[in-house]
Amino acid sequence: MIVSAVVAIAENNAIGKDNQLLWRLPADLKHFKEITSGHTVIMGRKTYDSVGKPLPNRRNIIITRNKDLEIPGVEIVGSMDEALSLCQQEQEVYVIGGAQIYASSLHLTDKIYLTRVHQSFEADSFFPEIDPGIWSETEVEPHQPDEKNPIGYTFSTLIRR
Repeated sequence: MIVSAVVAIAENNAIGKDNQLLWRLPADLKHFKEITSGHTVIMGRKTYDSVGKPLPNRRNIIITRNKDLEIPGVEIVGSMDEALSLCQQEQEVYVIGGAQIYASSLHLTDKIYLTRVHQSFEADSFFPEIDPGIWSETEVEPHQPDEKNPIGYTFSTLIRR
C-alpha cells in the first residue's frame, strides 16, 4: 500500500489558521478531488470539522482521541496505525491533514501530492519541513494567477528517495 499525503502549503509551510484554509484556489480543490475521489482519505478530527461532512465518493477515516465520537458515513479510529490497518487491501491511501496528522505520519509517507502556494501567510498550522535529502520531486506543474485563482501555485509530486 502506498501512503500519500495531499497538501497545499504556503511558502512558509503554512496550511491553516483557526481551523480554516488560508486561501481560495478553486484549481487546487479540483486537483484534490481528482487525486482522492474513489479512494480512502485519512484525516484528523479537526480537519473533518473544518470540512463539515464526509467527503463524497471517498472512504472517510477520522483519527481522534475521542473514543465516543460517532459520525454517520465515517470510520473512527484512535491512531494512524489503526487507520492503515483498515486499509490493507487498498493500493493507495491519502492522508489529508491536519498538521498533527501530517507530522505524525510523514515517516510512513511514500508520496506527497504538493500544492505550493506562492505566498506566505499568518497561520497556526504548518506542514513539516520537506527534506530534499529524503524527497525527490518527480512532477512539477507551475500555474500563474488567473481570474479564478488569485495566487500563483505549483502542483508537484514528491517521492520518498
